[in-house]
Amino acid sequence: MKLSKIALSSALEDKTFLLLLLFVSLAFLWVLWPFYGAVFWGAILALMFAPLFLRLLQKMPQKRTLAALLTVSIILVLVILPVGFISALLAQEAVSVYQRVESGELRVGRYFQQIYDVLPAWTTGLLERSGLNNLGLIQARIAESLTKGSQFIATQALDIGQNAFDFFISFFIMLYLLFFFLRDGAALSRRIREAIPMEAEIKRNLFSKFTTVIRATVKGNIVVAMLQGALGGLIFWILGIHAPVLWGTLMAFLSLLPAVGAALVWVPVAIYFLATGAIWQGVVLIAFGVLVIGLVDNILRPVLVGKDTKMPDYVVLVSTIGGMSLFGLNGFVIGPAIAAMFMAAWDIFARARQDELIEPPSA
Repeated sequence: MKLSKIALSSALEDKTFLLLLLFVSLAFLWVLWPFYGAVFWGAILALMFAPLFLRLLQKMPQKRTLAALLTVSIILVLVILPVGFISALLAQEAVSVYQRVESGELRVGRYFQQIYDVLPAWTTGLLERSGLNNLGLIQARIAESLTKGSQFIATQALDIGQNAFDFFISFFIMLYLLFFFLRDGAALSRRIREAIPMEAEIKRNLFSKFTTVIRATVKGNIVVAMLQGALGGLIFWILGIHAPVLWGTLMAFLSLLPAVGAALVWVPVAIYFLATGAIWQGVVLIAFGVLVIGLVDNILRPVLVGKDTKMPDYVVLVSTIGGMSLFGLNGFVIGPAIAAMFMAAWDIFARARQDELIEPPSA
């Protein structure tokens, strides 16, 4: 009887402690939530540049702090400053496009009318039968979308300028956490693994698979998106298209979506060139889009992501759209990251179940 009371008391204490642990964990996440973007990007950058930190650490053993500082400095020069510069150009071009649309200088309807006028009769007949010949409605919706998009970017840039203090606080927190994630990341990861109540082999496989999938997926998506956006903006600039940085950034974001991607931007522009008599511009844009922009995804993504860690295109598409709808711009990384963790966990679970079925029962 005495033993049962001790066991009952111990079980009650365990449950109470687990509830306390859950409460303080949720409270801690609530405290961090205003800066979740800074924490998230600090962790992502630390994960992506951990190999560089380890390489520097090999050249300067026993100097983890210096190696972490050098890694943060390299990230700042090669990644953060260029992104900030491009963001400033993007905001400037978005404001310019918005002003041109508002003033009537940029009339989207005129471009559609020019294309519609040169279409063959069978095409216009098909559009009429499909109910797609209401150019006025189409023009109004596209102009409205273009205005809202440009206005959104301009508003974001204005908000950053008005809330510069909050922006720099978040930026400082990201760099601060990035430094400690690099320097103490191995010890922190080890403590987390030790605290998780799972078998050592499962925890090791889960963390290894998760790290590999996250690093490969994020690296592949971001590098491919940036390269396709840069190439798209470059060809737009060469062809004299207004706001090449804006369109290049849009192509970069759309390239995160498999199958269609950047073609949603450059294909309509190429059609407009061909329809309005700018034949060589249209041919050059189509050739560049197919042979250069289009092949970047097919050539680089398998190299950067790899066959074993590449997620199916439909998973990338759904998780990217879902992530951005929930978390805003950060969602284009958070969504695929959650999907990668989901697939890693279920892959390890499936393998463990398969091993249990293969092993003969012990006598």
